[in-house]
Amino acid sequence: MRRHWALFATASRYALIGHARNRFAMLLVVVYIPVWIALAYLTIPDRPAPFRLRATGEILSPPGNHLTQITGALNAVTLIAGFMMFAATFTGGAFDRRLAMAGYPRFHLVLSKLAALTLVCAAVAAYATAAAGFAWSPRQPLMLATALFCAALTYGALGVVFGSVLRREVEGMFAILMISIIDLALQNPLSSSGSDSGVVRFLPSYGAVQASTSAAFSHASVSQGLAIQLLWLAGAALAGFLVFRRRTRDALPRERKRGTPGRSGPGLGAEGAARAAEPGGAA
Repeated sequence: MRRHWALFATASRYALIGHARNRFAMLLVVVYIPVWIALAYLTIPDRPAPFRLRATGEILSPPGNHLTQITGALNAVTLIAGFMMFAATFTGGAFDRRLAMAGYPRFHLVLSKLAALTLVCAAVAAYATAAAGFAWSPRQPLMLATALFCAALTYGALGVVFGSVLRREVEGMFAILMISIIDLALQNPLSSSGSDSGVVRFLPSYGAVQASTSAAFSHASVSQGLAIQLLWLAGAALAGFLVFRRRTRDALPRERKRGTPGRSGPGLGAEGAARAAEPGGAA
């Protein structure tokens, strides 16, 4: 048990270090979220914007600037989580393969990425909730943060998928950006007449939008919206796990078929495998 914990802790440390090195993402978290939410509050008219919440059937009439702040917070957390996980997966692909070749268990690598993703999304969701509630108080702030957290996790898992299957960095960034824009623009009652269409039920953040708007402007239960979002999260996480598993699985057999001795073996241990897999590590 102690060995498994050491493997997980070592992999998690490297995953968090990778995120911390992404200074542009850190800047987005600190600056982009509050600026985007503040601009929505200051520039959008505060007159009521009535719409029907599909999850509960009730008619809500929040101020237009408050409603835009919620969709803006969702847009911000999904973009940041997707970008961060895509960048970490895309740039760390060779490192992951070398770890697998060094004998590092892939199960612990996956768990470490999940732990890092969870911590990042929790911090981003809490920060966005605090920024959105700076000028007014959401009815259910904890549920609002939970909805933002689930949306961020979903896009983080999609970022892992894109980082594993796409060949160029610009392709992944563009894919995440366009999916997030289309996803949330079609669900914003202020910008889209199709926000009440049945088509929006199949968008990646539909459950989070329903749960977050309900949590922000009513005391109704958000369980249905969160349940829908968890289904999207489970699907994205499964896809991310499968592509990650395939990517790390393919590296070692090729080396063995060529007759190159593998690094797998109990003698390396957690730290040894990680050091051997680092750029410039033991060959």
